[in-house]
Amino acid sequence: MDSYQHHWKDGTPVHLPLGKIVCVGRNYAEHAKELNNPVPSEPLLFIKPATSAAHVTRPLEFPASHGEVHFETELAVLIGKPLTNASASEAQAAILGYGLALDLTLRDLQSQLKEKGHPWERAKAFDGACPLSPFVAADLFRNDHITFSLDIDEQRQQSGDSRDMLFPIIPLIAHISRHFTLMPGDVVLTGTPKGVGPLVSGQTLALQLEDQLSVSTKVVNVG
Repeated sequence: MDSYQHHWKDGTPVHLPLGKIVCVGRNYAEHAKELNNPVPSEPLLFIKPATSAAHVTRPLEFPASHGEVHFETELAVLIGKPLTNASASEAQAAILGYGLALDLTLRDLQSQLKEKGHPWERAKAFDGACPLSPFVAADLFRNDHITFSLDIDEQRQQSGDSRDMLFPIIPLIAHISRHFTLMPGDVVLTGTPKGVGPLVSGQTLALQLEDQLSVSTKVVNVG
């Protein structure tokens, strides 16, 4: 597996190491409902390791042993400063950039793990489970209103708006920092809107972050 390195939209590297990817589950009420999950009363957090990161523009390929692989399109936040027990203003100042991610999930395995009350990592943290786009400087966005989308084979599949998050970006990052320190180069995935589904070989995925970023990838083999 090729090593992952953060990049800016213009292709220049972000000279920060990727340590961890902190994810929040069920941050959009409609997504929780589509999977028949309860809507959480506080952020539902889990972590993907750095080894799960990949460049989203590279072809998506997974062995048959993985089973069904589902896509979940998410707004990704690149952290630029250490954060521990951060205030809202400190959390906002630490956001270096925004990008997009696919939180890939082995859905059948996740369902089995949930039924047993086990952690999700085996379904969420496998190699290549987090394709990431390049990042765009944070000062080009209003972090209380960021929109993004996913088209599959030129058909709209997911549409996200940060105003619809149960736990908005800045309070979410501050909350995370109260449980464990965020370091420069870490990434926070802020949850997926409704419309998730399985990847199918041959599909073309196009991800759009407002008018700032557009990237695409191809599913070459799943299962």
